[in-house]
Amino acid sequence: MMKFILSLLMLIPLCFISEFWLMQFMFFMLTFLFMFNISMNFIWTNLTYFMGNDLLSFSLILLSFWICSLMILASEKIFKLNNYSNLFLFIMVNLMFSLFMAFSSMNLFVFYLFFEISLLPTLILIIGWGYQPERIEAGIYLLFYTLLVSLPMMVGIFYYYENIFSLDFYFLNDKMMNIYMYICMNFVFFVKMPMFLVHLWLPKAHVEAPVSGSMILAGIMLKLGGYGLMRLMVLFLNIGMKFNFIFITISMVGGFFVSLICLRQSDIKSLIAYSSVAHMGLVLGGIMTLNIWGFWGSLIMMLAHGLCSSGLFCLANMTYERVHSRSIYLNKGMMNLIPSLSLWWFLLSSSNMAAPPSLNLMGEVLLINSLVSYSSLTMLFLSLISFFSAAYSLFLFAYSQHGTFFSGAYSIYIGLFREYLLLFLHWFPLNILILKGECLVLWI
Repeated sequence: MMKFILSLLMLIPLCFISEFWLMQFMFFMLTFLFMFNISMNFIWTNLTYFMGNDLLSFSLILLSFWICSLMILASEKIFKLNNYSNLFLFIMVNLMFSLFMAFSSMNLFVFYLFFEISLLPTLILIIGWGYQPERIEAGIYLLFYTLLVSLPMMVGIFYYYENIFSLDFYFLNDKMMNIYMYICMNFVFFVKMPMFLVHLWLPKAHVEAPVSGSMILAGIMLKLGGYGLMRLMVLFLNIGMKFNFIFITISMVGGFFVSLICLRQSDIKSLIAYSSVAHMGLVLGGIMTLNIWGFWGSLIMMLAHGLCSSGLFCLANMTYERVHSRSIYLNKGMMNLIPSLSLWWFLLSSSNMAAPPSLNLMGEVLLINSLVSYSSLTMLFLSLISFFSAAYSLFLFAYSQHGTFFSGAYSIYIGLFREYLLLFLHWFPLNILILKGECLVLWI
């Protein structure tokens, strides 16, 4: 594990002397090196006193490396205009380091520390490279929604340490748990996912963020909430049996409401952001059922959503760079102007509605099994969420690709090789990983 930390730290001097392609190449190399660093024969690998990997953290670290390297590939405009590009690379390396440490830490306080540190580079990305003056408000929403609920978690961690004398994940037990500790320690993850009713920061942050900010938010930052809930599940097994039904209900009803909201959006990025809330509602419901189907279904859905949603934000940005508007009404008829991008809109929109052979389908099948086995009443909202998921994905594709194109969109230019590579590197793992599904659900 230390060699990856050292490799990441060695990238910091490169931020000030290199072109973006060199940093991107280094991130890709780290991704592939890390990919071959797991042994499926053991539950834990690279175990030290304060760091280690299991399949859960390995998958999410790999996703972090992958999305961060694609973020650099998507942000060529920053390097062309020399818009503080060295600072951008420096923030990227810091973000990757904090995510790596958060996902591989074996201590609850170290996890909490890097969980909070990862917020700062994201905030700087939104405020520094966002498009409109409202990005300040979006950044404050992001910051204070998270900070408001993270202080109770810190108090809960100190209270737990005072009584148990250890915060290592090995020694966690549920002796000190009560409803107040349950709320204090879990609410920060509910906000981060985000759960319906505490989700308003997400569409604001997505709409105002640059493409790299949207990619890291959708691809990785939302997954920190799911990872935290999974990692601390052992603390809340007994108390969760009594209270988890509340959050499952909120997730199911909220997923349905948010799907209806998606059908009324006129902003492409806002539609994709709200669809993230609906998908993460399913993930939260799966984790809260406390069974193995829900656990692995949530992991697969998080990986699938990270790739699919990030790819859709890339597509939305490619259209924005040509039309200079995110309005779904001005981005009509793009099939007439850029037919080669229509294929990618179709492929990623179909993955977003969990069409085969995408990883989203595998995740949804496991999550539906989990939630229906928990309560047959969830079938009603699951069917509504699945139907409206297809509806808003089809709405997004049909409205943006078909119809009469906007007559003012005269400066359309063809897609670049860099953009097709970026989209392929999102779509290919999303649809090829289902062939190795037995590795992701190793212990079901």
